[in-house]
Amino acid sequence: MSLQDAAPTGASAVAATAAVPTGSGLTPIEDWFAGVVPAYGSSRSLQVLVLVVAAVLAASIVSWFLKRVVAGLLSKTKTTFDDDLLRVLTPPIYTSVIAIGLRLALHRLAIQESTITRSALVIGTLVVLVWLIAAIQAAGLVFSALSRNADRFALIKPTTLPLFDNLSKVVLVVVAAYLVLNLWDQDLSGLLAAGGIAGLAIGFAARDTLANLFAGVFIFADSPYQVGDFINLDSGERGMVTDIGLRSTRLLTRDDVQITIPNSVMGSAKIINESGGPHPKFRLRAPVGAAYGSDIDLVRQVLLDVAANEPLVCREPEPRVRFRKFGDSSLDFELLCWVEEPVIRGRALDQLNTAIYKQFAAKGIEIPYPKRDVYVRELPRT
Repeated sequence: MSLQDAAPTGASAVAATAAVPTGSGLTPIEDWFAGVVPAYGSSRSLQVLVLVVAAVLAASIVSWFLKRVVAGLLSKTKTTFDDDLLRVLTPPIYTSVIAIGLRLALHRLAIQESTITRSALVIGTLVVLVWLIAAIQAAGLVFSALSRNADRFALIKPTTLPLFDNLSKVVLVVVAAYLVLNLWDQDLSGLLAAGGIAGLAIGFAARDTLANLFAGVFIFADSPYQVGDFINLDSGERGMVTDIGLRSTRLLTRDDVQITIPNSVMGSAKIINESGGPHPKFRLRAPVGAAYGSDIDLVRQVLLDVAANEPLVCREPEPRVRFRKFGDSSLDFELLCWVEEPVIRGRALDQLNTAIYKQFAAKGIEIPYPKRDVYVRELPRT
């Protein structure tokens, strides 16, 4: 059967060649072959042989050009991402060029049109599978490169790389399956309906897991806290973030107890990040009262000296003293200073309070305390 006799429709249209046949039943390229080799136009076996050999030669030339010329240009760049991407895409390009030649050669075989159609569909399916493997590898390269630039792409980090890698594989496999089924003219409405029902069932069954998963993605994207930050939750938990997973966040308290909190809870909680801001330093407050009649300037100087002599207190920003108010029985002062990280605030406050008490005693500054006078109006009778 010649090309003029075939009127492919539906799936058989896949077997048709991309080029428009000429009046002799040959493509323009084949007309050139017939001019070089006169026997080409009359021998089907020779046509098949020439088309297969030409496809292999064309694929080899394209592969050589990519591996030698293009790869040589890309090797001059600073990154290896483009080199790896070219290495992944070269095999499917080589395979696609050969597949074009094989599909052209099919139409020169003296076989039934149905056999030609099925053979062409098999070749198209193999090409889709080859490109699927290459697309999965290319997606892995892209996400790996993005995860190494976490400062620019906050959502894709080394910890979220497996999530996006697996999601991309699922999407690519679904797309490839759709292309193959569509290539074979299969009705996809039933498959889509079944997939929708299965998706709803899985969604209801794993709604808590999905809620934690999506909350984890939003936490990675919004970055309200990071590993190493010291946070307080409105529910009372307080500790250092040791791990941020896709399902939960782990905190290590000052008692060296690890708390695992679902990401869905973290996503809706009010979080105080003590390590946030322009620097991880934590502002420490040490309130103290001095008795009425004390020398205010002396109190200020003693508090500043205590902060200056404490190794855990930062020099920048400088410590400062604030006279807050006139209390019921004392002049209320507050020493404000910074420590390098929130985790040491308990130890620093302990040392500051100890030094303040000793220095107040040495300087004669009284720290008032509540006193009670008891009046006995009548002694008990004995």
